[in-house]
Amino acid sequence: MQGIRALVFDVFGTLVDWRGGIAREARALLAPHGIAIDGEAFADAWRAQYQPAMEDVRSGRLPFSKLDALHRRNLEAIAAAFGLGSLPESARVELNLAWHRLDAWPDVSPGLHRLRTRFRLAPCSNGNISLMVDLARRNGLPWDAILGAEFARDYKPKPIVYQSAAAAFDCDPGQVLMVAAHSDDLAAAARAGLRTAFVARPDEKGPGRGEVRASAPVDIEVTSLLELADRLGCGKA
Repeated sequence: MQGIRALVFDVFGTLVDWRGGIAREARALLAPHGIAIDGEAFADAWRAQYQPAMEDVRSGRLPFSKLDALHRRNLEAIAAAFGLGSLPESARVELNLAWHRLDAWPDVSPGLHRLRTRFRLAPCSNGNISLMVDLARRNGLPWDAILGAEFARDYKPKPIVYQSAAAAFDCDPGQVLMVAAHSDDLAAAARAGLRTAFVARPDEKGPGRGEVRASAPVDIEVTSLLELADRLGCGKA
């Protein structure tokens, strides 16, 4: 891993537990309105709309829209199936902001603080800047910059998203390590010229339903960000 100057990270699933957080927030927000749902099924259904919505932007069918706007569009797409027809607008707005209140996996904050002793750090996420800032403030994520889709004005896996993150740090793509729990994200980053690190999140999509091993060639595989810090020679923060 010689020559690495910066690390950029996928966020949803890699750093934060989207499924558990959305399930928790949905149950809490909907209960006062007399709506009882299977929180995990709701989270899965909402997340299932994620890639199709971004593909509308990537293909040019929609102009670039922040992920918050796409999440709201996706919420409306599944609302009827979960009995949300009578949910007032104020509650829909608050529910959409549930993505800003997700919790990080336990290794994330201490791992990032150790990694930052040697490297510049930034998210390279499809999430918009305000969303990334709120997650960072909630979970103690020590970013040096907020990069990714809104900065690039496009969505992963378009090469510009990864390459613009490298350029923002005045790095060549090969000087940047993309860290993710998703093999397809890492394969796209590698095609864009970045180095790649896979971190296992076996419970991301439910118990035992996340990726345990990379299914694409990567430079390094780890089970946590603390192990990544060990592998990259980062001492205590």
